[in-house]
Amino acid sequence: MNKDESCRHPLATVVSPANLVSLSRLLLSPLLFWTVLEADGNSGTSWLAVFLGFILAASDILDGHLARIRGTVSKWGAFIDPLADKVVVIGTALCLVEVERFHLLPVVLLTLREIFITLYRLLVARKGLSIPARKSAKWKTTIQGIALMIAVMPWLENSQWFVDFGLWVAVAFTVVTGIQYLMDGILATSTTGE
Repeated sequence: MNKDESCRHPLATVVSPANLVSLSRLLLSPLLFWTVLEADGNSGTSWLAVFLGFILAASDILDGHLARIRGTVSKWGAFIDPLADKVVVIGTALCLVEVERFHLLPVVLLTLREIFITLYRLLVARKGLSIPARKSAKWKTTIQGIALMIAVMPWLENSQWFVDFGLWVAVAFTVVTGIQYLMDGILATSTTGE
């Protein structure tokens, strides 16, 4: 289907292969949460959690690849993909706090940044402007995923210092990209005079 056809059929952009993959990531995330909470020894580590994390990360790569192949990025896709990422990351991080694998403070910082930037982008969008996603945002999601993978890896169950280090690196990337989005939004609104 070319771009002209997708314009004539709005449902085609909502039910695109890329969006279906993003939606499946969103729907599978509770299974990962449950796996972390129910892991043997209540440590949050298990090979099933590693496997599910890998599948969810691969789906994030796949939906971007599918969107590039089709050459279209729908508004629905621009909404559902980052939403799925945030649900997976924040939900899993909160589960790891519950099983005392993650400390609360870095997870709160990570969560507040994600909520603030999401609301900020919506506010800017209501003014008819957009803040395009940066490559650093994809790196941020990747580093968050690595931090989560480290935390659920059974081989690293007794390496709490490494888990803490990975989490703080993810928080640092999360905060830096949040500042970048904030600056991009200020620049966008100042150049339009709004």
